[in-house]
Amino acid sequence: MPKKKRRPVIAGNWKMNFTPAEAAEFIKKFKQMLPENEGCEIIFFAPYVSITAATEAACGTKIEIGAQNVHFAPKGAYTGEISAEMLRAIGVSTVLVGHSERRQYFGETDETVNLRAKAALAAGMRVMICLGEVKEQRLAGITNEIISMQTKLDLAGISEEQLQNIIIAYEPVWAIGTGLTATPEQAEEACAVIRRVVAGIYSQEAAEKLRILYGGSMNEKNAAELLSKPNVDGGLVGGASLVPEKFAVIANSAE
Repeated sequence: MPKKKRRPVIAGNWKMNFTPAEAAEFIKKFKQMLPENEGCEIIFFAPYVSITAATEAACGTKIEIGAQNVHFAPKGAYTGEISAEMLRAIGVSTVLVGHSERRQYFGETDETVNLRAKAALAAGMRVMICLGEVKEQRLAGITNEIISMQTKLDLAGISEEQLQNIIIAYEPVWAIGTGLTATPEQAEEACAVIRRVVAGIYSQEAAEKLRILYGGSMNEKNAAELLSKPNVDGGLVGGASLVPEKFAVIANSAE
């Protein structure tokens, strides 16, 4: 399947930013800058408290509001966590799991990422799984081995049918919030490795349908070149997703 048949995804991860009022105001501004055609899918992953306000502000547009995490249990003694059914109840249909900050600061592992993904899939949701190497692994020349292992572990026990509801975001950890960005060639190589691993686990057809994004200091200046690569089907954007004008440039680059 050629890249042009995979609908690009431009996702913004707001992280711990935007109160409900601020989220609604952002969407109000961004709506005026939306690309006219439906060529690309747009998702904003909002903090839990701002999901409803952002969803209401995005009503009637192609903008989707997702959640930044989900727990693997349907309910129970997990203080501070949110279940898939709770998210479904407020209209969330896509969740982000395995972000490098969740792995770094909150002890997420490939095992828990896999469990969270399965819980979301079981609830009828889509999942964006993040994976990527740290700086020391890149310098040691083992990037391909690391992301191959992560892909296999994060997708363990997930069927080819369920894979249709998964998006993978390759995010080199050394490029998250650092201002450093993988070169377009590095991004392409890593995304191609992930696609080859998926083909080995499932089938070539499944791999060609899977959308793989690049995340790691993508901004309005470098987006077009990154998105031009054959295996890069969109972007997971951090800092630039907090500024409507910058995010609009990225979305238009995908169009």
